Amino acid sequence: MLNITSIKKGLVIDHIRPGMGLKIFQYLKLDQADFTIALIMNAASKKHGKKDIIKIEDVIDLDLAMLGFLDPNITINVIEDEIITDKIKLSLPERVEGIIKCKNPRCITTEERNVTHRFVLIDHTKGIYKCEYCDHIYSWEG
Repeated sequence: MLNITSIKKGLVIDHIRPGMGLKIFQYLKLDQADFTIALIMNAASKKHGKKDIIKIEDVIDLDLAMLGFLDPNITINVIEDEIITDKIKLSLPERVEGIIKCKNPRCITTEERNVTHRFVLIDHTKGIYKCEYCDHIYSWEG
């Protein structure tokens, strides 16, 4: 069995859907970090069979909306003195800005370059978002 040591102070992004760990690692630009990071892929999970985990030996700002959009089942553990001091459970965010792009060719976001793509969650169970400008529907692939 693989043994990864605990971290003294930092963050553990846990319960990541298998295969999403690398995408999140790249999104957070952790390959450019100058502190210790562990990306664990396909770890055993009692709930889901397998999961990815990212351990970060530092406290960094995380875009919780983006992480919740990428994988709403993520849990972020805040670690201090090797003890979990806080658990943050993510979910699909109510609004997303600049994360997904509207695919409607007639939407103002396609014609105007400086307009931020904005979507609102309209169905929690199915993960369906609607463009704020043109009402185009976007379905989250979870």
